[in-house]
Amino acid sequence: MLVRRKLITRTILPLIWQPRLGPEQDSTFGLGDAQFSAFLSPSNAKGWIWGVGTIAQLPTHTDSALGNRNWGLGPTVVALQLEEGNPWVYGALINNAWSLETSDDPSYNRGLIQPFVNYNFKGGVYLTSAPVVTVDWYADSDDLWTLPVGGGVGNIVRFGKLPVNMQLSGYYNVITTDNGADWQVLAQVQLMFPR
Repeated sequence: MLVRRKLITRTILPLIWQPRLGPEQDSTFGLGDAQFSAFLSPSNAKGWIWGVGTIAQLPTHTDSALGNRNWGLGPTVVALQLEEGNPWVYGALINNAWSLETSDDPSYNRGLIQPFVNYNFKGGVYLTSAPVVTVDWYADSDDLWTLPVGGGVGNIVRFGKLPVNMQLSGYYNVITTDNGADWQVLAQVQLMFPR
């Protein structure tokens, strides 16, 4: 029996602004490390849609404060509930990346859990909450987690035939690392290439 699968890819190229962390350090702005995920998913899924695959972290940062020169690799999984006519979309993305120790930079073992919920209005506007919960497994036990709470608004617009997802959201870090920020602001522009 032939089972058809879809290959779904997700690429993140983060632009990061890091404020001054001390009197002898300037703020930094630039490109962070890229992440590429590839998921295999059933091609005819309805209701619950899921995918499993691999995440790769690539050292694309423009400043040493914004990334790590080691390449990374690990597993990833996503599941979401999507029904035609239902304005609610919810689910979660989970991954973990281990460094492959390709440079002298410190090795890493980092996990991510991103639960998400959207309420979609007609015309492409939506309300969203998609906090990025992170864990650094190599950190001290009291410095492992970052747990943000918040949300924002987005809109899907079209440039010709290309749908573009634009979003602005803010999150307060209820739990943060010793040198972590209290707040996060996410401004996102996502080019979508649906089949």
